[in-house]
Amino acid sequence: TISMMRTSRPVSSVQGKVRGHGWSALHPQPYRDTSVNPGPGMEPKQINRHPTRQGQACASLAGSTFPTPTPAPAPEPAPKRMELPYSEHKWLWGKHTVNYATLGCGEPVILIHGFGLSSSHYRKTIVELAKTHKVYALDLLGFGKSDKPLIQYEMEIWSRQICDFMAEFTAGKGAVLIGNSIGGLACLMAAGDAPPEALSGVVLLNTAGAMNNKGILSDVRILLAYPLLLFIDFLLSIPSVASVIFKKFATRDNIKQALLQVYINKDAVTDELVELIHAPSEDRNARDVFVSVITGPPGPKPFGLVSRFAAPLLVLWGEQDTLTPVDGPVGKFLKDLPSRRAQTTFTLIPGVGHCLHDDKPELVHAELIPWLAQLQGGRVECAETLGGEPV
Repeated sequence: TISMMRTSRPVSSVQGKVRGHGWSALHPQPYRDTSVNPGPGMEPKQINRHPTRQGQACASLAGSTFPTPTPAPAPEPAPKRMELPYSEHKWLWGKHTVNYATLGCGEPVILIHGFGLSSSHYRKTIVELAKTHKVYALDLLGFGKSDKPLIQYEMEIWSRQICDFMAEFTAGKGAVLIGNSIGGLACLMAAGDAPPEALSGVVLLNTAGAMNNKGILSDVRILLAYPLLLFIDFLLSIPSVASVIFKKFATRDNIKQALLQVYINKDAVTDELVELIHAPSEDRNARDVFVSVITGPPGPKPFGLVSRFAAPLLVLWGEQDTLTPVDGPVGKFLKDLPSRRAQTTFTLIPGVGHCLHDDKPELVHAELIPWLAQLQGGRVECAETLGGEPV
């Protein structure tokens, strides 16, 4: 069931807490919402179809005989959406509505998805971790069922979103941040921005090196492709071209083919997974979010972020990841990190790619759950309930 708002927190109080919390002072720049409402003179033009002339034409053709037209085939129905095994809620973050999933009780864990995905990408991990933890999974602003405002998207926005969510929902308890791809990068940033007592640990699942590939020029493969990346940015700066590219890319068939290139376990690429990814792409402004992320500033890189917090760090890396390969600059850096940073573990997971938590989740859970148990003790504490569900 989806509730439109946490009933235990009125909108006004949540909004006040988010806007007034000290962590947001780390990012003093306000959001720049560039969405424009039509003003005077911008209304769609009405088309004059000359009803009188049309009536005369119809009358003159009344006695004519025409062949019966063949009915157009009915459009193929969209696959039925997957029934998710957890509840979803809405959180008012400033002037934006953010979707999040939650399940279980105990020490808090917060899951952050990658580019073009949503909290549902963690549907298997949510169920498993909820046996011993209070699990939250966020839809980052611009993705999933969260709002998609017309702004320039930057890694700093998502870091601030995570920090403010922690302040509202897990204050007083050290949370573990778990992120995949750019979600991992956002977790590293938030870990450095949040107060030390708010954080118990960080888990990276094949973290990205930047918001987009232009930030990893130390990788010779990216460097060679850099002129092409700039050309793509140019094409996406033309709205009509960007619209065509996005429409061709964001089809169910293309999404499935892309997943089959990323997933090693092909059986994990189901129609239900494709629909979970495709559905948000039809939302208003989804194309603009896509263009903003691809063409925007690459933002900070992991190399300088891991020293900004002292909490334990677990890095799980898919051995067959082709998007952020283990032999690339980021993979090499994190693989060698345990020799230079205390409380750091790097584990290479065989037979999986970039989305290792959904590719073969049992392999990830076998490493993640014991690490969490040692870190947080696996304590289960359900002090209060909301509508029968532990909070």
